Amino acid sequence: MREDYTNQLSEVNDGLIKMSALVGTAIATATTALLHDDLGLAEQVITGDEAINEINHDVEELCFRIAALQAPVATDLRTVMGGIRMSTSLERMGDLAVHIAKQVRLRYPNPSIPSELHATFAEMGEAASKIVEEAGKVIDTRDTDLVEKMRKYDDTLDRLHRELFTVVLSDSWTHGVEAAIDVTLLSRFYERFGDHAVSLARRVIYIVTGEPYANN
Repeated sequence: MREDYTNQLSEVNDGLIKMSALVGTAIATATTALLHDDLGLAEQVITGDEAINEINHDVEELCFRIAALQAPVATDLRTVMGGIRMSTSLERMGDLAVHIAKQVRLRYPNPSIPSELHATFAEMGEAASKIVEEAGKVIDTRDTDLVEKMRKYDDTLDRLHRELFTVVLSDSWTHGVEAAIDVTLLSRFYERFGDHAVSLARRVIYIVTGEPYANN
């Protein structure tokens, strides 16, 4: 019975790691689709989200079953309850990648973003890919020192989001209201992606230490 319990906890962790890998692929592919106006890649992200949703469902169901049948305590209880929240964060990160892909589909065959903003969105995509990669490592290793590295990527996403907001509100913006809304929404999707990743990392810290993460 104890071996089954241990295996179930490992299944939760394995599911979260797999989700992080799929989300990483989704955000990288969505960014490429955005930068190259590639409808095929956008559709891959949209259809691929189902796999992320399925794992999310499986992880949540397993966590509830463990809680009901095994009565976990201390670190194990934090692992089970944290697993539910982390899978939700990853599922939402996958949804944000889908939102980016759907924006590409909406504007196709026209560009989704002005060419002069490609470098900025490429940087956002790189930061988003890195932060979810580190999230997977945090889940796998429980190395809480990695969280500070994740915060740096999140800071980059926050900074770029603010910069883009300033750009579309400036007098030099010549692409119209619709393009300004598109850019603002896309930037917000990346910014929220980073927020969910940091939230996930804080949950890992709580599982390991039993103490809430101090965001200094």
